[in-house]
Amino acid sequence: MSYFEAVILGLVQGLAEFLPISSSGHLALLQQWFGIEEDNVLLFAVLLHVGTLISVFIVYWRDIWELIVELFITIKDICTGKGLRLQERPVRKLGVMIIVATIPTAIIGFLFNDFFDSLYTSVIPIGIGLIITGIFLTVAEKMGDSNRGIRQMNCRNALFIGVVQGVAICPGISRSGSTLFGSLICNLDRKFAVKFVFLISIPSILGSAILEAPAAIESGMDMAQLGPVIAGMVVAAISGLVAIKTMIKLVSNKKLNYFSYYVWALGLVVICYGIFIA
Repeated sequence: MSYFEAVILGLVQGLAEFLPISSSGHLALLQQWFGIEEDNVLLFAVLLHVGTLISVFIVYWRDIWELIVELFITIKDICTGKGLRLQERPVRKLGVMIIVATIPTAIIGFLFNDFFDSLYTSVIPIGIGLIITGIFLTVAEKMGDSNRGIRQMNCRNALFIGVVQGVAICPGISRSGSTLFGSLICNLDRKFAVKFVFLISIPSILGSAILEAPAAIESGMDMAQLGPVIAGMVVAAISGLVAIKTMIKLVSNKKLNYFSYYVWALGLVVICYGIFIA
């Protein structure tokens, strides 16, 4: 893998992980285009996930720090018999909602992992997934404004968002797009919805990296590839940072339709390629 290929893959991973256009779909298409065997870039893929996680931590470091501090306060309250007191502690409730949303995603990932992997044998499922992403975004964009934040959010909302995040394991279906769709369908405030989408990406991306790590370590890496791998990881972190800040503005300004048009066009091209050329 050359520096050029590594940088392009890192750029696409960072942008597509947080913009609602599907990083898995784009990376799969680029790997086919560059002729890169998946087994040869397993460790690189894991490090790209780490790069995108860095960008989330940079943007939301205050929220993440508050969640960590609140975790220890929660343990203390439970041990002293004070209980959870979720309505009194919005940061604590946010942490609980993140955990609740992660549970169905993890269950779906474990139960249907082989099925999801089988979808990568052809580009047609990727094209279909991209079209589904466009539908999600169009529906989400039509949702009205709301002032429902963490105080009004409930476990049903979190579970629903977690389920659609699990569905996004399918190639071509955007994780950020599907969870944003789920959040807005639940009538959550747009600014809070974006923050929740990116915060629940942390356990999702981290879990994916952990699951892939054993196979990636076993496959190893040629030390000659270390430079390109580091370059790709850095680019993924920087582009992820840009993508997060861009999404915050676009969701607030109701500009998701632009992404709908893009994924629909790309999805149709990919399906046609899969039927008539591949």
